Amino acid sequence: MPVHTSQGSQGNHGRGVGLGLALASAVAFGGSGVAAKPLIQAGLNPLHVVWLRVAGAALVMLPLAVRHRALARGRPTLLAGFGLLAVAGVQACYFAAISRIPVGVALLIEYLAPALVLGWVRFVQRRPVTRAAAVGVVLAAGGLACVVEVWSGLGFDPLGLLLALGAACCQVGYFVLSDHGGDAGEQAPDPLGVIAHGLLVGAAVLTTVTRPWRMDWSVLAGTARMNGTQVPAFALLAWIVLVATVLAYVTGVLSVRRLSPPVAGVVACLEAVIATILAWVMLGEHLSAPQILGGAVVLAGAFIAQSSAPAKGSAEPVARGGTERELPAHETAA
Repeated sequence: MPVHTSQGSQGNHGRGVGLGLALASAVAFGGSGVAAKPLIQAGLNPLHVVWLRVAGAALVMLPLAVRHRALARGRPTLLAGFGLLAVAGVQACYFAAISRIPVGVALLIEYLAPALVLGWVRFVQRRPVTRAAAVGVVLAAGGLACVVEVWSGLGFDPLGLLLALGAACCQVGYFVLSDHGGDAGEQAPDPLGVIAHGLLVGAAVLTTVTRPWRMDWSVLAGTARMNGTQVPAFALLAWIVLVATVLAYVTGVLSVRRLSPPVAGVVACLEAVIATILAWVMLGEHLSAPQILGGAVVLAGAFIAQSSAPAKGSAEPVARGGTERELPAHETAA
């Protein structure tokens, strides 16, 4: 089934709102590592942190899942795909990858997702994309290479590279599924309902993989060290659940509905820059000159990509994930 894109990005106002939501999502997602790293250093297994993140968010969103329970009957494939790919797949593959290869390398590979989104649009759905969007992806990927200093790692574990690529593919599923049915008007699946059910599916899958009953729960009752300061572990977990997961997914899905999978995907690359800046400020992990330059290049690439969508009614190629909106007869004739 082809994935249709939304009409919400039509017009400057819609694109402006979509860009703001995408930036908010990048900031929220980018803060997850800063909060999770002290918990891991305090003794929690990385996969257990992932399970706490997803299960806690699923519990918060449970009332919305109940409210939109009809989605489970009407869109079971969409919900299963979102839970498996956009929630469980991305998190599990990424944390498994960083156990075998450097974090920076895994992050760069994961954020090849925008380029993979464009490949999906161009070669699977056979839709044209703007040159500006493609240039934006190239710039963002090059900037990310500087941000994570990919040259600092040499020999990599093949399985680790494969897991990082799996995280990138799952992130493609996040952007494509987030946009699913966005042009169906009132018949479109409610994005909050999709997120709520997706988190429930992801939590169920991660429970079987991570076996949380083996977790050292006492860590959450103590404190974790953040750049020399003792912070309550439960407060860090609350940030991860409420901001880095619930808020991040809600703003991210809504941004895709107003932009498009390729454009929102490139803007999401800012997560790596934001995460690096937050680590600099809150964890004392300083930025080098190449990383600062790379961050500027990522910003430039994101701006070029998000500004590449044509004006309403334009016949130019689009950086979108599905079929173009049908024009009224008089516009078509014109």
